[in-house]
Amino acid sequence: MTTLVVQEGHPTLRHEERRALGVLLQRTLVELTDLALIGKQLHWNVQGPNFRSLHLQLDDLVDAWRAMGDRVAERAVMLGVSPDGRASTIAEQTPFDATRAAGPLQDALVVDVLTVVLVEAVALARKSMQQSGELDDVSNDLLIEVVHTLEEQLWMVSAQRA
Repeated sequence: MTTLVVQEGHPTLRHEERRALGVLLQRTLVELTDLALIGKQLHWNVQGPNFRSLHLQLDDLVDAWRAMGDRVAERAVMLGVSPDGRASTIAEQTPFDATRAAGPLQDALVVDVLTVVLVEAVALARKSMQQSGELDDVSNDLLIEVVHTLEEQLWMVSAQRA
């Protein structure tokens, strides 16, 4: 398990607040990074009549997850917390069951898998958002944006369910 590294000093936040935010941001970074990995796995393995549209949609989703993950990691650095996006850390800390995305999958199943994972991601992001609201408005704004984006993606993906 990785150890959270929190550097000394920040002009407006106490060490305890930065440490708590670091835990929330690290958790969110892991979730977004694994979402991107799951999305690429689905992108490479989708089959069926809706292949093209899902293949392209998954690229857009992965790009969004990577961009949000980058913003979350950079926020951690701003707070003096060292983010950890190593493959071993993601594998060890992810809350998602990636075995659902293994092998070739029909387009309808990809939509189902993606919907389930996004429901989980929204719930986790909402929990982090609520906790960060008590600590720091700037970090909370970022996590609100993560929740908003994930909820919008969930809506658009789940609308494709048969």
